[in-house]
Amino acid sequence: MKPRVAVVQRRMTHYRVPLFEHLRRLLAAEGIELRVLHGVGTPAEASKDDGAELPWAVRIPTRYLLGGRLCWQPFAAAVRDCAVVVVTQENKLLNNLPPLLSPWRRRRLAFWGHGRDMQAPDPDSWSERFKAWTARRVDWWFAYTDISAATIRAAGVPDSRITVLHNSIDTSALRAAIAAARRDGLSALRAEFGLGPGPVGLYIGSLYAGKRIDWLIESTLRLRTLVPGFQLLVAGAGPDRGLLEDAAARHPFVRYVGPVRDERKARCLAVADLVLNPGLVGLGVLDAFAAGLPMITTEYGRAAPEIAYLRSGVNGVVSADELGAFVDACAGLLKDDAARAEMGRRAAESADEYSIERMAERFRDGLLACLDAGPGLRA
Repeated sequence: MKPRVAVVQRRMTHYRVPLFEHLRRLLAAEGIELRVLHGVGTPAEASKDDGAELPWAVRIPTRYLLGGRLCWQPFAAAVRDCAVVVVTQENKLLNNLPPLLSPWRRRRLAFWGHGRDMQAPDPDSWSERFKAWTARRVDWWFAYTDISAATIRAAGVPDSRITVLHNSIDTSALRAAIAAARRDGLSALRAEFGLGPGPVGLYIGSLYAGKRIDWLIESTLRLRTLVPGFQLLVAGAGPDRGLLEDAAARHPFVRYVGPVRDERKARCLAVADLVLNPGLVGLGVLDAFAAGLPMITTEYGRAAPEIAYLRSGVNGVVSADELGAFVDACAGLLKDDAARAEMGRRAAESADEYSIERMAERFRDGLLACLDAGPGLRA
């Protein structure tokens, strides 16, 4: 019987589906079967409209407690015949505790995650201390980025037990779709989104407080005075959707198109001159790279680990954490076509570096190394 490995996800998102499809094929070539298990997200997560189905995955029961602060997803029976089980490092996942605490664990257990809550207001809180302790209880680590790996090493996990995945999305498919959209012509795209003449700044992603949607709107009003004809195109969904709908109703240069995926997402990126994100930066930076566009953000203390991909002055700009500085950074690039084109070229190169294909290959290599290695620290 060929060995089996399992990856457990609290919920399935659309951007993870290509990863698991790639990983399944790579592992099959090594004679290893991949099993993916997932539950469902919270009602608040459902408002992001980023869920997906993976036909061959196993759906596990999900129960949220204390307003979503705790989650129970029993998966032990479904992984009984697996040699390695990869789970996400979330303190809320009660189902992680039995294998983490058991001294008689029969299969390898690996974490996939950040190593800490990068949005935690107190990095020395009891929850972050608990997370650091659990980091040493697994046999292997799949770190999102180099930032995550540094956090995990600081918790006492040796480099020999860490695989850096460089968390990604399917940039190859997105780049092809963007190229196809651009071949249709910019005038057709502008008409599709109700855009007039002038440069276009794009925000694409979830709409919630950490994304600073209020900053996005205010920066657009200020940019209109510095860059004539500037327009904001916003795609996404979330709790702060009402702020965008109100701004779009009051200002014709703010266009809100709701959540987008696939071809529609590519068409939004194809029409833009810059990608704007004054708040938390996550996988959205790869959307900008795929389009060959610089992303402009701020030194916001609550960034996700994917901020490691953005090199200020090279493939994007990280301004001071002040609204005026963010506006000036956007205006500066919009007025300097040469600088914007060079940053866009470097952004496109970064899309190759952080592709879903390379992420899947790193995942495969880490799983093979985990299968060959002895038990981890568990201390």
